[in-house]
Amino acid sequence: MHSNVIMAFGLVGGLGLFLYGMQLMADGLQKIAGDRLRRMIEVLTSTPIIGLLVGAVVTMLIQSSSATSVMVVGFVNAGLMTLKQAMSVIMGAAVGTTATAFMVSLRLTDLALPAIGFGFLLTMVGKRKRTRFIGQTILGFGVLFLGLNIMGDAMKPLRTNPVFTGLMLNFSKQPLLGVLAGAIFTAIVQSSSATTGLVVTLAGEGLLDLNSAFSLILGANIGTTVTALLAAIPMQLTAKRTALAHFIFKTVGVVIFLFLFRPFLSLVTLTHPSIARQTANAHIMFNVANAILMLPFIPTYVRVVERLLPGVDPTEQLGSIYLDDNLLSTPSVALGQATRELVRMGNLTLSMVDDAIGAFTSNDGAHLAEIAQKEDAIDQLEHDVVDYLVKLAQSSLSHEQSERLNALLHVSSDLERIGDHSENVAELAEYKIEHRLPISEEANDELVDMSTQVRNLVEKAVALLTSNDQAGAKRVIADEGSIDLLEKSLRRKHIKRLNSGVCFPASGIAYLDLISNLERIADHANNIAEELAGIEEDKPSSVKKVAQIANS
Repeated sequence: MHSNVIMAFGLVGGLGLFLYGMQLMADGLQKIAGDRLRRMIEVLTSTPIIGLLVGAVVTMLIQSSSATSVMVVGFVNAGLMTLKQAMSVIMGAAVGTTATAFMVSLRLTDLALPAIGFGFLLTMVGKRKRTRFIGQTILGFGVLFLGLNIMGDAMKPLRTNPVFTGLMLNFSKQPLLGVLAGAIFTAIVQSSSATTGLVVTLAGEGLLDLNSAFSLILGANIGTTVTALLAAIPMQLTAKRTALAHFIFKTVGVVIFLFLFRPFLSLVTLTHPSIARQTANAHIMFNVANAILMLPFIPTYVRVVERLLPGVDPTEQLGSIYLDDNLLSTPSVALGQATRELVRMGNLTLSMVDDAIGAFTSNDGAHLAEIAQKEDAIDQLEHDVVDYLVKLAQSSLSHEQSERLNALLHVSSDLERIGDHSENVAELAEYKIEHRLPISEEANDELVDMSTQVRNLVEKAVALLTSNDQAGAKRVIADEGSIDLLEKSLRRKHIKRLNSGVCFPASGIAYLDLISNLERIADHANNIAEELAGIEEDKPSSVKKVAQIANS
């Protein structure tokens, strides 16, 4: 009993070190790659073969096909890519994940302690961020192999354990049992790399023959789809279809190779004399062959999945549609998603400005109820974005990512305030319509002119979220100064009209309130431009507080 406890502790502890090392290494590689990782997936998936290569490269960087598939499901949910593009990336992810098993098969465990020492030294004494990230990657590499070494040593006594040897014999004779066991274990640990790394290690220790090892690896390829399936449950229909397509792709491949089990493994034995390398090679050959075999049938997969999950996604959704907690482990991607949500929020705010001004100048209250609904949606979006960014702030972020996060926090607050001022304008419009307040033609023309300028200012400020145009930001800031001068000029003119009796007093009060709200909307557009351009400014205390929470 005592030896079994020690063995269990060794297995669990080694597995924990393996997973922690893999996460360290993935974080380091992601920080080295920076925003290029997100851009690769978003831009370079136009054709299936390119999507496959991108999926393979990204998975090698983040060391997890589960993470890549969850990321892709999130992208489809966010509208960044189609189901066809997602399928090619997922197929590539299956190829990329084989890198871990191949490294394990090289028996690099002797390098574990030197890598830990050297990696830790770089993270401590490195003056440049890139040097520290490289150190983190090397440290993770060492911890990963230390975990494998501990697992291998802990499980050596199983060579003489009749229960274990009998179980492995069953897996060898009945591969379907091995597939089931591999799928269950992978679904529990949420990492096919952990399963394949353990299997390769056990094969290297002589605890598994090739038949048993490959059946477990086939199961791991199905088990890794569980993560994306679970992630897709609360998402939109297209995301659910992507996760289902991933499951079908893996399952069909496993079924095909179960029929080819014996002849395929006969071919694998010719690749290397070591059973550990044979296991890793079988993993690579299976995933490469499966991807190449299935790539031409992506359109067929899409049609099948659309029939299995029929329906149409709603075009609009209250609350966030781009924010996905599963992407928080990839900060560059998460920041991109938060930006997309803020663009959506900005466009919604812009439509509020248009509707409110239109209602006031045309005496048409048809859209006033919609304005109230949009205000509720904007308030919810601000809450969702701030909550998401505060969660993201708990991750390990680069300096640039921290700066971007703080900028987005401020932008969300300014957009929400623009929505508040638009609602004020809508209330003024409702009062004007209800009380049939007259506005002089001159005053109405002035309002149209000012509101057009303010509306264009907001549109340009929202566009800065994706353009990163420093010159454009400076133009917004300069134009806002003109709005301030215009507001003062219009105020003086209208007071003169009131004094001369040209304008009705109650209408005059509504007019002055309106141009004041328009000026405040321009101020918040200016704030957005200044923040995105990296210009220091005094922020409202509430926003500062949120930023401090995010940085704590």
